[in-house]
Amino acid sequence: MVVAPESNSGTVSMMPRNSSVATPTRTDGPMARAGPAAQPSQDAKARRRARQEPYLEALLRLLSRWPLPVLHALGTLIGWLIAHTPNRQRRNALINIALYRPALGTRAMIRLRNRSLMAFGRTYCEMGWLWLRAPEEVLGLIREVRGGELLRRDHGRGLIVMSPHLGAWELAGLYLAAQGPTTIFYKPQKQLDALIVAARRRSGATLAPITARGIRALVQGLAAGEYAGILPDQEPRAEKGAAFAPLFGLPAWTMVLVNRLARKSGARVIFMFAERLPRGRGYRIHCLPAPAGIDSDDDAIAAAALNVGIERCIDVCPEQYLWPYRRFRRRPEGLPKVYAGGLRDYDAIESARRLSRSAGTGPMAS
Repeated sequence: MVVAPESNSGTVSMMPRNSSVATPTRTDGPMARAGPAAQPSQDAKARRRARQEPYLEALLRLLSRWPLPVLHALGTLIGWLIAHTPNRQRRNALINIALYRPALGTRAMIRLRNRSLMAFGRTYCEMGWLWLRAPEEVLGLIREVRGGELLRRDHGRGLIVMSPHLGAWELAGLYLAAQGPTTIFYKPQKQLDALIVAARRRSGATLAPITARGIRALVQGLAAGEYAGILPDQEPRAEKGAAFAPLFGLPAWTMVLVNRLARKSGARVIFMFAERLPRGRGYRIHCLPAPAGIDSDDDAIAAAALNVGIERCIDVCPEQYLWPYRRFRRRPEGLPKVYAGGLRDYDAIESARRLSRSAGTGPMAS
């Protein structure tokens, strides 16, 4: 649907004066890489991306002409290859799944990982189709809406809709904007940005950049009784405006923008995602109530409630979650890396089990 807020001054402007959060440690490299020595490398990457962009757009436009079941079959094949070739994405996915369901047996974890990577392939093969087909055609593939009554806006108040990286998140954003005026929190992309912006605006959404200006747009939209769409499950890069809160039993660096928006605007908060149905038959929209405490003035309580809401969404169709994403890159001071070690399945599962036991959430934890 949208890319989650990662670093912006806006979250700082909404920090309570007495707010304090744990100091995070980045475990995947230095906190800051910018500088004179890094500049040529960054410029070279930007030039490479610019050269690649026309070819990527041409590929997306070509794929958008293919039938959706064919795209899903192609994505399944790509995902199968990823699942059966040693690589970091499949290792990271297995670590995350083992943290999510530590009581599963080894074979069950591997089966879920393999199914999720095939769904991962379908997600990216269908992206051009969802972006470039007519909105009426895309929305026409929604076969069912469960919990749609939660999308009702009360007495002119806005509604905050959280959409995790689950199923077809681009369709979830398109569907939300079709229900009424919508502002979506959006991080400008390094490639294909113009195409993505145009695609996400097709059903009337306003895109708010991840800046102080974008946060003001969300506040104004909620005050006018609009929807606000936010993707909540990526790791914020901001040093403020986030807190560590439990996710799958481990502390995850979690955004705290949502509770502040809810308190400021009086808007309710819900979760929504689009489940992909088998064999290209379409999609099912799910709307779930947010857990109690998501609008708390205590950042730790609100962030924990946000992560509980994400877990409840994942429980509906866990094979469709974006498991390769490194959600636990930042760790509280002194805790070990999560995404490390060998690429073998056994190594990944044992690493996750050690982390779960040390956090007191694993099946053998005392």
